[in-house]
Amino acid sequence: MRRIKIIIEEHPNAYVAYSTGLKGVAVGEGATYEAALADVKSAIRFHFESFGEETTG
Repeated sequence: MRRIKIIIEEHPNAYVAYSTGLKGVAVGEGATYEAALADVKSAIRFHFESFGEETTG
């Protein structure tokens, strides 16, 4: 699997995580940093399963 950059932002009520370098969007959120990271990793896996790993840009 290729390396994917993940950005995690802290917001007043949650953390939001998203990836860069994909053709498409993979976003996650959670009450903690770790939960947001786990959620976005799950979204990235789903993205690859649905569209293939060639969807990196």
